[in-house]
Amino acid sequence: MTSPPTTNSAQPSWPHCGHGADPAVDPVGCRGIQVSGQTACLAHLTDAERTTYLTGLTSGADIDYRHTRFTEQLLDDLLDALRDPTTGKPHLGRAGFSGAQFCGDAGFEGAQFSGEAWFLGAQFSGDAEFGRAQFSGRAWFRGAQFAGRAWFGGAQFSHLASFSGAQFCSDAGFDVARFSRDAAFDGAQFSGDAGFDVAQFSGDAGFDVVQFSGHAAFVGAQFSCDAGFGGAQFSSSAWFNGAQFSSNAWFNEAQFSSNAEFAGARFEGVSVIGPLACAGSMVLSGVVFKLPVTLEIAARRIVAERTRWESTATIRLRYAAVDLSHAVLSAPMAVTAAATPFTHPNGDALNEQALTGSASVRVISVQGADAAHLVLTDIDLTDCLFSGAFHLDQIRLEGRTTFASPPAGWHRRGILPVRWTRRRTLAEEHHWRAQTAGQPAVPAGSTPPEDQWRPGPHHPDPNLTPDPEDAAALYRQLRKAFEDGKNEPGAADFYYGECEMRRHDRTGTPKGERRLLWGYWLLSGYGLRASRAMGWLLAAMSVTVLLLMGFGLPTQDPDPATTGTIHGSKISLNTSTPDPAVHGGWHQRLTWARTEKATRVAVNSVIFRSSGQNLTTAGTYIEMASRLLEPTLLALAALAVRGRIKR
Repeated sequence: MTSPPTTNSAQPSWPHCGHGADPAVDPVGCRGIQVSGQTACLAHLTDAERTTYLTGLTSGADIDYRHTRFTEQLLDDLLDALRDPTTGKPHLGRAGFSGAQFCGDAGFEGAQFSGEAWFLGAQFSGDAEFGRAQFSGRAWFRGAQFAGRAWFGGAQFSHLASFSGAQFCSDAGFDVARFSRDAAFDGAQFSGDAGFDVAQFSGDAGFDVVQFSGHAAFVGAQFSCDAGFGGAQFSSSAWFNGAQFSSNAWFNEAQFSSNAEFAGARFEGVSVIGPLACAGSMVLSGVVFKLPVTLEIAARRIVAERTRWESTATIRLRYAAVDLSHAVLSAPMAVTAAATPFTHPNGDALNEQALTGSASVRVISVQGADAAHLVLTDIDLTDCLFSGAFHLDQIRLEGRTTFASPPAGWHRRGILPVRWTRRRTLAEEHHWRAQTAGQPAVPAGSTPPEDQWRPGPHHPDPNLTPDPEDAAALYRQLRKAFEDGKNEPGAADFYYGECEMRRHDRTGTPKGERRLLWGYWLLSGYGLRASRAMGWLLAAMSVTVLLLMGFGLPTQDPDPATTGTIHGSKISLNTSTPDPAVHGGWHQRLTWARTEKATRVAVNSVIFRSSGQNLTTAGTYIEMASRLLEPTLLALAALAVRGRIKR
């Protein structure tokens, strides 16, 4: 046999059995190839003829039983006739079973095929047992149908193994199988679970457009050459834990309807993964990427804990919540949210029907990671945990980076209504405030109301919740990162958060410093809230005006008086001005004229100028206090404005 025999011709090209032919219904009859020297196939020989034929077979003989119908007993008799007396296992030379029908279990376990093995279009109604079978030549199972369990565990394929278009209606096992040359499963359909655990693919492994309806397990599999899973569909969980990809691995257009796990896998020759879609979680924990790699993934969740990126990496994502805890970054890595669906080289967009909702990308943790090489672009960091990250001050946040906001609306603090200042906040501050406020835990998968702080994963355990000292350090580092990126307004929010946490820190911040911070916050929001400083300035000026009208401005400007004495022919004159004084009741003091004078004094005090107005002794001290306090408030307001517009 030099080429696959024809299996779908209406009139077979080989000498066929013809048993049961009916000109009206089936003019061909049995399509099984005639046994050498006979006019019938093996299944339709008489008992005596079959016994004689099988007795004449020897171990390692070439056989051809195309389109022959095998019962379980007939196959056992055939394999017994070909059994090697030294090994006790069936030994076949060139074996032709293309189009054959195996009505019962097919027990080829441990069989040795010295030549090519042809099972093109074969039909296995029962279990197909090929465990530990050895195929020295090419093995053709293209288009075969396995109605029962197909077991190839431990099988060895020394040459090409082709299962393209095969249909596995039940479980299929290729665990510990060895493929020394190419293995082709393109277009195959696995209706049950498919197991390739610890399988070794020394040649190219083709799983393009394969449909895995059950679980697909490639745990510990080794792909020495190219591995193609382009267009493959995984309807259930897919496990590639511990797999090794020494060369290229293609997952473009692959669809994972459930979780895809690659924990501990090694990608030594892979430069591109995707675009692919995963409706569940894609687990990359402990994965090692040796070469510069680009990942394009639309997934619900990406878990990259302790992943090793030994070269540059570009990760373009959609829909995903990304966990980068303890990731090892040896070179720059960019995580970017793709605004539009991924496209294939032919221009078609990736099918994302299994993913619904917002396509935004969230990073939920960089704990324990070295952030010096990390670049996040257009990422939602609302729930991101930064505690424990290294070199956080060197992280780069580009594009529309989103942080959590304080609770919205008005709240009651004692008897006073208060409203939280709008700013960027870290998840660690939310967790601490939710814990100290005694908020109830939020059910998993749900979002707390907008008027509450967001509880953490260990809520309300104070031992596992970051305290203000921890949050202050995070704010300080991220503030520096924003400043280095010339984003002063963004850095201002983190300076505010740092001061807030220091003000509440009762362990690392002295009491006097906390009081100073409290005053700084009260007067101007740490020099960042111009409206608050201006409000206090107007209030201070108003109080100054009222005090001057009541106690500082005299009722009338005092007139100098000159007195003299005559001593003989000499006259001595002495001019003096009486002290300014306030007379009359409040209705005489609160007049428009006095208001204008008091306002002029207050305004001049703001810019360190003396009004030149005659004042009472009390008024002089009032003006001195005004000239000290009000310019300070004006400076704080100017500082706040500068912090918001500086570039």
